[in-house]
Amino acid sequence: MPAQDASRTSAEIASQPDTWRRAAASVASLTDVLPRRGERVAVVGCGTSWFMALAYAQLRERGGHGETDAFAASEFPVGRAYDRVLAITRSGTTTEVLDVLAAVKGTVPTTAVTADPATPVKDIADALAVLDYADEESVVQTRFATTVLALLRAHLESEGALPAGVGPMAEAVADAERAVAEPLDAAVREAEQCTFLGTGWTYGLALEAGLKMREAAGAWTESYPAMEYRHGPISITGPGRVAWVFGPAPKGLADDVERVGGTFVARSGDAPGDLDPLADLVRAQRLAVLVAEARGYDPDRPRNLTRSVILDGSDA
Repeated sequence: MPAQDASRTSAEIASQPDTWRRAAASVASLTDVLPRRGERVAVVGCGTSWFMALAYAQLRERGGHGETDAFAASEFPVGRAYDRVLAITRSGTTTEVLDVLAAVKGTVPTTAVTADPATPVKDIADALAVLDYADEESVVQTRFATTVLALLRAHLESEGALPAGVGPMAEAVADAERAVAEPLDAAVREAEQCTFLGTGWTYGLALEAGLKMREAAGAWTESYPAMEYRHGPISITGPGRVAWVFGPAPKGLADDVERVGGTFVARSGDAPGDLDPLADLVRAQRLAVLVAEARGYDPDRPRNLTRSVILDGSDA
């Protein structure tokens, strides 16, 4: 029987080391449109883009670059004082993001990071950072979102400060090259349920990992700050269930998971062979595709989803 063609989503996942490298190399050309050190910044997005906003906000503020808040675009507090609003929107058409940019236009400088500059966002944002090379055919976002975070992280690095324990993007790219090729353990591939955990900036990655599994595979996943895991979520852990930590794991957490029969996954800590947390997210993306295919789903065409949420006037 001929081999089944790989999904488009799989190809886009595998391309991430290249798109991250390209994003990092573009920082100098985009410095004028990205947040400046010392600015008070709000970052907005929807779905996956919101989770990248959460991760960036933590990296920026903890790196000493300035107060940074992240919001789901529908929850943005119009009227709160900011020096810049940064919007993340792959399509450039998402209603809630465009509404935020329109609401602050003329009062706050705005920048949109997008994959498609020929969309309505070009007429509303004051400036664009275009990552068209990271655009995707798949409905499920993978490489665009991580490439945005790679760009923003490389920009912070170029300004001289990342939070303690966060390595340079060059190392993250090298780790991503490993992450796209390494096999995933059978206990993880065949798990009934996954709980993704993170601390600080990696909490956004944990939220995104859970979303990828739900979008592509309809899987039962949950996501929490790592220290919150013991405050209830551990009750669902047991045989056939996974607790996956992005970043260093809290002390004793592995023992707690294993004591109740769960599978503990932590590949982005400080031990030899560990991965940068952003590269570890690549492994979770790959898991989502594998689980989808095992269940007979098409990861390129997830159920109930479209590439962009565009609301009509009565719903906006």
